Amino acid sequence: MARLETLKDKKPDFDPQKKNTMQALAQLVRPRQWVKNSFVFIGLLFTQNLNQHLILKVIIAAVAFCLVSSAVYVMNDFVDRDYDRNHPTKCKRPLASNRVTLSAAGSVFVLFLLGGLLLGWHVSKIAAGILVLYVAQNLAYTKGLKRIVLIDVFIIALGFMMRILMGTWGVGIPPSEWLLLCGFMVALFMGFGKRCSELNELSVDAGLHRPVLERYSPGLLNQLLGITAGGVIFTYSLYTLDSATVALHHTTNLIYSVPFVIYGIFRYLYLIHKGEAGDPSKLVTKDRHLIAVVMLWVLYVLWTLKLHDLVLGVL
Repeated sequence: MARLETLKDKKPDFDPQKKNTMQALAQLVRPRQWVKNSFVFIGLLFTQNLNQHLILKVIIAAVAFCLVSSAVYVMNDFVDRDYDRNHPTKCKRPLASNRVTLSAAGSVFVLFLLGGLLLGWHVSKIAAGILVLYVAQNLAYTKGLKRIVLIDVFIIALGFMMRILMGTWGVGIPPSEWLLLCGFMVALFMGFGKRCSELNELSVDAGLHRPVLERYSPGLLNQLLGITAGGVIFTYSLYTLDSATVALHHTTNLIYSVPFVIYGIFRYLYLIHKGEAGDPSKLVTKDRHLIAVVMLWVLYVLWTLKLHDLVLGVL
C-alpha cells in the first residue's frame, strides 16, 4: 500500500500544455502493436482453400482484432498509469503523462471496443466470441494475474493463441494442432524474452514498476528461454513433417523452411542478451535481420505451397 501511494504521489517528468491531441490519442491506441495481429493471417498462409471471400473475411477479422486490442491497451494504461510514471520510458505514455484526459481515454475505449466487436460479429459469431474472451482474459490479467509469476506470461501467450484462432476457427479454416502449439511456444518465447529485457533494463527498480519481476531471476528466465526456443523449433518441425500437413499441401518440402525459423529464434536470443528485446513488436519492424528472415520465410512458404498461383487466380 505504501508503494502504491508513493507511485500515486509521483509526478510525471513533464506536464504538457496541450491535452487530447491527435498525436497523443494515436499513441494511446498503440498502432505499432498491431503487428502482433499478423498472427491472424497465419491460417490464411497455410490454407489451400484460398478465395477472395476468405481473404476479405480474414482482413476484417484482423481489423477487428486491431480495434479490440487497442481498446485493451487503453484499459491497461488506465489501470497501470501510476506504475508507468515510475518507469524510465513508460512515464511518457499519454495517460501517465496526463497528455490524454481520463474522459477522452474512456471515449476511445468504448469506440474501439464496440467497433471491433461489431466487425467480429460480421465475420462470425465464433470470431465475436473470441474477441469477448480476449477482453475478459486481459481484464483478468490486469486485475491480478499479471502479478503471478509464470501465469503472467502464459496469459500473454494465450492472447496470441486467440489471434491464431481468430484467423482460423473464426473464419472457417480448420486449425492445425501442431501449428497452434507452435504459435503458443512462439508467444511464450517472446514473453519470457520481454521479461528478461525488463529485468535487465530496470535492475533493482524492476519490482517497483512491475511487481512480478521480483519473482523472476536471470537464471530462471534463461532456462525458460532455452526451453521455449527449443519448443518453437521442435513443434514447427513436427508440423512440417506431419502426415496431415503433407496430405493437405501435397509436398514434403515445407521442412526446408525450418532454418529460417531457427535463425529468427537465434537472432531474437542474441538481441535479448544485447538488451534490445524489450518490445517484440518494435524489433520485428526495425531489426533488419528479423525483417529479412520473416520475409524470406513467408516467400518460401508461399512458393512451396504454390499459394502464389492461387493468389494470382484470386486477383
